[in-house]
Amino acid sequence: MTEKLWEIEPSGPLRGDVTVRGAKNAVSKHMVAAMLGAEPSTIRNAPDVGEVGITAGMLEHVGMAVERSGGEITVVPRPVADPSVGKAFTGLNRIPILMLGPLLHLAGEAFVPLVGGDPIGRRPVDFHVDALRAFGAEVTIAADGIHARASRLVGTRIDLPYPSVGATETVLLAAVRAQGKTVIRNAATEPEIIELALFLQRMGARISFAPDRRIVVEGVDRLGGAVTRLEGDRIEAFSYLVAGLVTRGEVRVHGCPQDRLVTAITTLARMGARFEITDDWIMASAPDGLRPAAVQTDTHPGFATDWQTPLMVLFTQADGMSVLHETVYENRLAYVPALQSMGAEIEVYDTCLGGPACRYHDTAALHSAVVRGVSKLRGGDVTMPDIRAGFSAVLAAAVAEGPSTLRGVHHIERGYHRPVEQFRALGLALRAV
Repeated sequence: MTEKLWEIEPSGPLRGDVTVRGAKNAVSKHMVAAMLGAEPSTIRNAPDVGEVGITAGMLEHVGMAVERSGGEITVVPRPVADPSVGKAFTGLNRIPILMLGPLLHLAGEAFVPLVGGDPIGRRPVDFHVDALRAFGAEVTIAADGIHARASRLVGTRIDLPYPSVGATETVLLAAVRAQGKTVIRNAATEPEIIELALFLQRMGARISFAPDRRIVVEGVDRLGGAVTRLEGDRIEAFSYLVAGLVTRGEVRVHGCPQDRLVTAITTLARMGARFEITDDWIMASAPDGLRPAAVQTDTHPGFATDWQTPLMVLFTQADGMSVLHETVYENRLAYVPALQSMGAEIEVYDTCLGGPACRYHDTAALHSAVVRGVSKLRGGDVTMPDIRAGFSAVLAAAVAEGPSTLRGVHHIERGYHRPVEQFRALGLALRAV
């Protein structure tokens, strides 16, 4: 198969309007949750991303029916034909691990292949496996995947060592139909977690949010179907706001509510961005240039780790020294060499800079960066290693001197809604080859 490429010619400030759809990080989890219903469920405002097709394939493999039309996805639950998610899905994304709980409820057994996703650092399955064992499942990790068996999952208390989004989702999907009560302590509270919980509640689940990152779930015997409309993708919205700022233009983003971007908006405002915010859209510009900043990523409601990749490119165009401290994934900065090859002045360190010591303190993880701006970026031939790094490469190419060739574009197409159309609408000279 011929490799897909994007050829980008810098074309000045990016200006215009972008409408974001539901989050990539939400739609696939809703599709898995819909397996648990006795009737069909419909998810509206779904993005047209590769992640949806991959997840639909997994659901269909185990026996579910998935109907897609425009921005609408309907999952029709059916008896499980095969409780094994095929090995053909090995390494494509991290959805298989989330299917263990639903398959145990529906079939009493499950096999999922080894998970994949972006190579941004260790995202061990230990939290997921330990949680399922706490529910009473027998779980075995083999070389090719994870085998699980349970006659009935029983509510329990789960103390997560870290507020992991994926592990919180695994516990929610197992707890809603488990016998008795489940309490999740140190749960993730990202907007996508809340959105999933609300969807499950519409299906009939009994979920309560308690102080101090606690979620309480009272198991029920039956869930029905539900209809929901996904909120706009906060990662995509931030990415396009930065696309306008980094090129000295202005992008108006529709479809993502302000409350999902509170920390991001204030961070950009401190750097000199000016905002216009309404109930329908958010627009950012920086007519007086950009100032440097020190930013630390964190779990919600902190600065999201997925926001830091476009922010790093923005740092290269701010006048002065900026610092980035990544505390969520230890290998998130693996994309930096690609930006360095385009002229970005970035140094990475294994020490905690720009914030208090994090869990990667005294490890060899290169998780802090110092960026000197303003850097004159130059076009290059760059391979995108993952979704978010892919977007940063597009931003760097948009502001660089000379043309760029970007490879590995399937990554960005897996996570962003029709990015070629969106960038062209903003005025970027982008040719998909």
